[in-house]
Amino acid sequence: MLPSVRSRRLAVALAIFAPVALGAQGSPFDALRFRNIGPAALGGRMSDVEALPNDPSTVYAAAASGGLWKSTNKGTTWAPIFDHQSSSSLGVVAIFARDPNLVWVGTGEQNNRQSSTWGDGGYRSTDGGKTWSHLGLEASAHIARIRLHPTNANVAWVAALGNLWKPNAERGVFKTTDGGGT
Repeated sequence: MLPSVRSRRLAVALAIFAPVALGAQGSPFDALRFRNIGPAALGGRMSDVEALPNDPSTVYAAAASGGLWKSTNKGTTWAPIFDHQSSSSLGVVAIFARDPNLVWVGTGEQNNRQSSTWGDGGYRSTDGGKTWSHLGLEASAHIARIRLHPTNANVAWVAALGNLWKPNAERGVFKTTDGGGT
């Protein structure tokens, strides 16, 4: 017969703290070991990673709750490039193939979970992430994908999840033909 949860917890507690209770030297934390508890915590998740096809030394990494990071040396060092925007939660990053300075991001983590952080729409940079323009879709909350037209820099498709917990008018696939103006 399997021991009850209560008896297993007691056995674990005794194994960890008994040496201290019996007067052994050391800290009660000496017997504790680090373990991975999975991605249930709010931070640390990456949403997307994109590199330039013709220059793999330039890489963008979008964090679920930590902004956008750029490396120009194949990931040896990273710099935050989205810190001054109103949302630090990113779902996707896209680079226009014909102009690597044209970078789009969708805010709001795209993974539906108990700690999903929401965003405030899409952004576009024309200078490799030095400056950003807000493109709208403020109520979309979570943008999962941005697909850029292969030859026309003004055409993009944006897949927005919308509010995860209630109906939302900004849920669906949206297309712009004017660089995000509409």
